[in-house]
Amino acid sequence: MKKVFRIGTRGSKLALWQAEHVASLIRPSGYDTVIVPIDTRGDKILNVSIAKIGSKGVFTEEIEQQLLDGSIDIAVHSAKDLSSELHDELELAAFTEREHANDVLISTNKDTNLRQPQLRVGTSSTRRVAFLKHFYPAIAPVNVRGNLQTRLSKMQAGECDALLLAYAGVHRMGYDNLIVEKIETSYFVPSVGQGSIAIECHKKLSFSKKEIIERWVNHQETEACIRAERSFLKTMKGGCSIPVFGYAHLEGSLVTLKGGIISLDGQKVIKAKRSAAVENVKELGEAVAYEVLNNGGAEILKNIRTHVAV
Repeated sequence: MKKVFRIGTRGSKLALWQAEHVASLIRPSGYDTVIVPIDTRGDKILNVSIAKIGSKGVFTEEIEQQLLDGSIDIAVHSAKDLSSELHDELELAAFTEREHANDVLISTNKDTNLRQPQLRVGTSSTRRVAFLKHFYPAIAPVNVRGNLQTRLSKMQAGECDALLLAYAGVHRMGYDNLIVEKIETSYFVPSVGQGSIAIECHKKLSFSKKEIIERWVNHQETEACIRAERSFLKTMKGGCSIPVFGYAHLEGSLVTLKGGIISLDGQKVIKAKRSAAVENVKELGEAVAYEVLNNGGAEILKNIRTHVAV
């Protein structure tokens, strides 16, 4: 009897690419792989913002249900799409090596840039909209949702002049030629987990399969960084509709994490930066979150929650 990994994923081209990438990492171990596409709420409802659909499990809930009932062995997610808290019976088993975590501006017009007044920039991210309002107040954000190909079609149809997206997705789909600006993470800080693929499984998944995932798929440096970011996000109680940001990088044996929150109107930004040893990433995330909350972040969170269903 053949040994098989059943891999659950969203059905978009990017999600299927990510699932196939994970499958390609698993196959040298001797296991076969079967990819199982699953529709999620976030994929079905495209006419309203993510914040209005609900902040928890928008792109993961249906996939996680199949982990719980045993229909699939592992779920493949963009790490940035995961809720800060998982179901009690589920866990994150691995993170793939991180792609560049930057946001990028893409357009069919090579002369497009973020300093153009009234440039219409398509995005569905509250973080990106808030950062645009803060750093580029002359920009006109436009709510554009859907998978990458859908968003490109909307841009080409004239709904916006450019799109603001994660570099990783643009690169994985082969659209590097449309990148007109790569935005530095030093000021336009990414969302937690951006650039990596996360592998989720049931806590009762067989030891042998967990061992395969940890050995063949997990990238330890990336894992340390994203564990720190997710600890920060969990302590902040952030969701898809809250513009929380966090980005960690490894220098030697130290993980440095920059995290924060920005008000929806882009007027207030509270951030903090700390470093800690790799074995203390959970405490590092918590410390950065508490510093942000105590220095004004809690007030921003409270104001956001009065305006947005989270």
